Amino acid sequence: MELFTQLFGDLLAFVYHCFDRIVIYGYLSSLSRPEQVVHFFRQVVGVPVVSKEILSQRTADYQAWVEAFARNHRLPIKWAEKGVRKEDHVVPWQRRMASTDTYGVYFIFKSMEQGATFRVTVPKYATKDPNYRILARQRSRFTHYYFYIRDKTLGPMVMRVASFFPFQTTYYLNGHSFIEQELKRARIGFRKTDNAFLAVDDVAALQAAADKLSPQIIRKRLDYWTLILGPKFSAKERKQLNLSRFYAIAQIEYCRNFIFKRNFPIHKLFERSCELGLWRLTGDKIAEIFGTRLNRKMRGKLATVIDRIEHGHHVFRAYLKNAFLKQYEKFSTFLRNELVSNNLADFRLKKGLDHLEAVRQRFQTITARFADFQAQWLNVHVDFPLLQRLALPITIGAVCYPGIKIHDPRVIRLLEVLLHGGSQLGGWNAKQIHRAVITTFQMGEDAYRLNQLRYDLRKLKGHGLLQRDASRYAYRLTPKGVQVALLFLFFHKRLCGPLAHSRFHHRPDARHQPDSRLETAYHRADKAIQQIVDLLAA
Repeated sequence: MELFTQLFGDLLAFVYHCFDRIVIYGYLSSLSRPEQVVHFFRQVVGVPVVSKEILSQRTADYQAWVEAFARNHRLPIKWAEKGVRKEDHVVPWQRRMASTDTYGVYFIFKSMEQGATFRVTVPKYATKDPNYRILARQRSRFTHYYFYIRDKTLGPMVMRVASFFPFQTTYYLNGHSFIEQELKRARIGFRKTDNAFLAVDDVAALQAAADKLSPQIIRKRLDYWTLILGPKFSAKERKQLNLSRFYAIAQIEYCRNFIFKRNFPIHKLFERSCELGLWRLTGDKIAEIFGTRLNRKMRGKLATVIDRIEHGHHVFRAYLKNAFLKQYEKFSTFLRNELVSNNLADFRLKKGLDHLEAVRQRFQTITARFADFQAQWLNVHVDFPLLQRLALPITIGAVCYPGIKIHDPRVIRLLEVLLHGGSQLGGWNAKQIHRAVITTFQMGEDAYRLNQLRYDLRKLKGHGLLQRDASRYAYRLTPKGVQVALLFLFFHKRLCGPLAHSRFHHRPDARHQPDSRLETAYHRADKAIQQIVDLLAA
């Protein structure tokens, strides 16, 4: 992680890490096993025979309560349509809640899905107890309710409730929503788009808010909404049974976000990372990043792939068992490394919500190790396409500007004159520049006409290397133009010229070289070029 920030420190705006998506299962601790359900109905409720009708009555009562709740609070309640993302459908209602700064339930979806239930069967042979029935776990298809909630602490969240015994609940949380609520309470300015913070007034406060998410905070809010929206039990039933819920992590995502100051070179970094990841990230290296060992008994996936997600961006993934690391770019200056786990046992971690801090520490280590490996691979000379981009035509609006070639002597002379004329505060007009070029290089007016100069100035202005002084037809180099001019002149006069001369005309004898650091550097560069040529030839 330190190597990554050192390597791209001048390009990074800030880095933060946090939980992203958290999926939590809620189990009724006193009604999760068949014998507990039989005890509940026979001893607490007072029903002598536990039958299918008794279980179905509980389902009907809860479904009637949900319909009444939606009607009383004027909430939309609809069946989920196939092929329609629920999150996209409820966006208008969520924005309405945010604009009015209100909290609570704003939408309810109904969906037919597989869930855990109990099957009631009559024993094949008679028993001493004529009311004895066999209860066994099974999975069947029945109605589930999705409650879309805007919580004052956790932000937007979703609670799914199964309408059949044992009323298993599922909660979908997002760590970025929690951070947003914390920053708003602290009155810290930020800019958040979708699921990413792109700017913040206090980076330390952002990370502190991310680290504040704890099991106690999550449990308190889940208990509250489960009491409000979950299945109803009478005071007698709650008194005789401990109806608390046990919360277990089903899926969890932990991300490390790199926010860059500008788009370049984030796309090149990601592109190069994908190439190196597919080639260098072998099974042993993946296991080293995840902090585990490979063996023949290992189950699950062990692979690196590049997927293309629906909004058009590519995602690099490295799989190990039921977990995977993924990396993708987003919003031009946003690069995210994310660790996703569907089974915490792969990391020898417990799934109970109380062990959330252990999950945080372990996932921080893995994402930091992945960033360090990438930094090592990227800490090499890579392709810098500045000259290639300058050589290509550029279209701005309806105007097409030609490309600029580094080997064009007209452009080299013009840049040298403009660079030396940088002391002119108001800039030079075209005639002054034309006279300076002709005088400096002792050229005739026919060799470089004024119209040719205006054509070259137009190219430089189109590529952002030249700017006009307000409304006057006076020109001077932009900050980018100054750097490009220095680069061009350095290549031609100080680097390319001497090296090309030594390669094709005369190579100085190293035994008689003068005591000059510059000459020593040239000999070193000449030797290195020869080694590269030899390697390419091999």
